[in-house]
Parts: sequence; C-alpha cells; structure tokens
Amino acid sequence: MIVPDTLQGAVVLSVIDFALSIVMIAGIGVVLALLPLLNRIGRLDDDNLRNH
Repeated sequence: MIVPDTLQGAVVLSVIDFALSIVMIAGIGVVLALLPLLNRIGRLDDDNLRNH
C-alpha cells in the first residue's frame, strides 16, 4: 500500500503511527507488569546459596 504525498496521506500515517505507539507502550507495560512475577518465580534463597 502506497500512501500518497498529500495531507490525507499524512493524516493516515499519523493515525497508523499513533496506533502503533499505543501498541508498543502497552507491550512495554505488559513486560514491566510481568517482572515481579518473574522475580517471585526465580527467587534465590540466601541460605540455599551459602549452604551449597
């Protein structure tokens, strides 16, 4: 799909860019929300580390 070099084409590209930025921000939010879960799953116990 070729977007014409007109005002309408610029608006179309702006809308696409806005939608993709929302998707990227939501994706980053999901990754950041999962980090505490990964921290709980991979928790290292200091006593286990010292005794082994």
